[in-house]
Amino acid sequence: MSQYDLKNIENLGNRHLLKRCVAYFWPYRWRILVAFLSAIVVSGTTGATAYLVKPAMDDIFVKGDKDALILIPLAYFCVITLKNIARFTQTYIMNVTGFKVLHQLRSELFSKLMTLSIRFFEESRVGMLMSRVLGDVNGIRQSVPAMIMVIREFFTCIGLIGVVIYQDWKMAIIALLVLPMLCYPVILFGKRLRKIGRKLQVQAADINSVAEECLSNIRLIKAFHAERDEIKSFSKESSGILRLSKKQVLASELSSRIMEMVGGVAVSFVLWYGGSRVLSGESTPGTFFSFVAALIMLYEPIKKINDANKTIQRSLASGERVFGLLDSETILPEEGGDTPFETPLKSLEIENISFSYPTGSEPAIKELTLHVRGGERVAIVGPSGSGKTTLVNLLPRFYDADEGTIHINGVNVEDFDLGSLRRNIGMVSQDAMLFNTTIRANIAYGQDDITDEQVQAAAKAAYAHEFIEGLPAGYDTVCGVRGVKLSGGQKQRLTIARALLKNPALLILDEATSALDTQAERIVQKALDNLMESRTSIVIAHRLSTVLNADKIVVMSKGEVVATGRHEELIESCSLYQTLHRLQFQTEFTEEEARDMEHEG
Repeated sequence: MSQYDLKNIENLGNRHLLKRCVAYFWPYRWRILVAFLSAIVVSGTTGATAYLVKPAMDDIFVKGDKDALILIPLAYFCVITLKNIARFTQTYIMNVTGFKVLHQLRSELFSKLMTLSIRFFEESRVGMLMSRVLGDVNGIRQSVPAMIMVIREFFTCIGLIGVVIYQDWKMAIIALLVLPMLCYPVILFGKRLRKIGRKLQVQAADINSVAEECLSNIRLIKAFHAERDEIKSFSKESSGILRLSKKQVLASELSSRIMEMVGGVAVSFVLWYGGSRVLSGESTPGTFFSFVAALIMLYEPIKKINDANKTIQRSLASGERVFGLLDSETILPEEGGDTPFETPLKSLEIENISFSYPTGSEPAIKELTLHVRGGERVAIVGPSGSGKTTLVNLLPRFYDADEGTIHINGVNVEDFDLGSLRRNIGMVSQDAMLFNTTIRANIAYGQDDITDEQVQAAAKAAYAHEFIEGLPAGYDTVCGVRGVKLSGGQKQRLTIARALLKNPALLILDEATSALDTQAERIVQKALDNLMESRTSIVIAHRLSTVLNADKIVVMSKGEVVATGRHEELIESCSLYQTLHRLQFQTEFTEEEARDMEHEG
């Protein structure tokens, strides 16, 4: 099992989960105390409402007491007013507190996700992570309010039981014999509901992942006319939710209906037995109706306890998934050292490094050594799968080498403060990553106190200013999700402007022009030349024409460096480079050459 497998970090005990939930509400304990006292008031007023039935019947309707006709309705109005004030206070405080906890939990969970390694995100589905941040966290918000609800309804039961016993203790004993039977559905179906709730949340995360992947890759789906296949895939996940939802409704409704039937038996018996006592003169109508009112009202809080228990079980299921991630001993934030990165970059020394992906059968990098001097422009070429991108991803520590070391200015990259290291490494890849915000914000991304003049200067150096000015809102134009409103060349020039503004000590270009047409490539290449000027650069090139003037060309194959030199040297001495060059600059090549290239990759 992968250390990042999110489906197997649950199974936390109830006590631990409740303790973790309560810990988030603890800073608001005084508010919760007010809500708790308000809940006690609500409980007391419910019992008082049932009690007032007796004097209303006996004093007003039987005895015809005119004073009681004024006092009892006034007392009832005061009780109801007090109950509503207390209930409003309890509900408002607990909901606001719950939203504060929700905000804190979401922030903590998102913060932890932002500190995890690239490898974690490669092994996790985005939809599942979104489900935890948005859905599961919301479930925890309801935990303590539901507990307060249980406490409130418990005291309501105590108050109503007191009224029942006070009115007629003999009949109360008979009626209350069924109470233990009412607890059985709560316990039995509570466990069942939690189990179903856990499965539902996993299924919801899966369907979120399917939907997110489909909507993000809609162009690909339509290009392959695969809509029907994706609809089937989504329908399969949705069917799983439907199946579990039916089980959840069945368990929930069975729990409620069994409780009502048991309560109905008790009320039916009381109606027969109590009615007999009133007819025989052993009890008054007021006593009887007050007793029945209290008994009927007694089953309502028991049902609410059952409903609150369902909410608590759902909250615990959510807590398993959220706290399983927050408290995991294997899913840990990235760690860096304390050494700040000091410019300028004088040397980059890669010594005998090896690296393997968890799913790879062969190492992606094998005992590779490479030295780069400050200010040098180094090009890396090789067939697809030769380890070029993997190599440059080791420099900002997106991954850590399994063996060997990487030193910058004589300092091991693992000793650098991560923020300091990455702020001084600029990366421009073929996939231009933009946010759904303004062009100005995209260029200035990740940097503080940037002026409009600096943004425009970077855009001009990246040959982007002219097209930006031609847009309806200029630099305030919103790029759209992943820059969908811009062309490939325009997006790439914005990422170059962003890198220029960052002014990194080390620049990495990962096939930055490979996805562009010839005209766009020429413009972008000019921008790249401005970006690389007087800067240490490592260029991964798909087209050899872009690296012919590099100070050093590194030829890679199967994770190893097979040759190093300038273009003139390699074209004479390296057979792989010769093949790469021939494939770039001649229109036809043999099947044997194609097979050789595949073998080299």
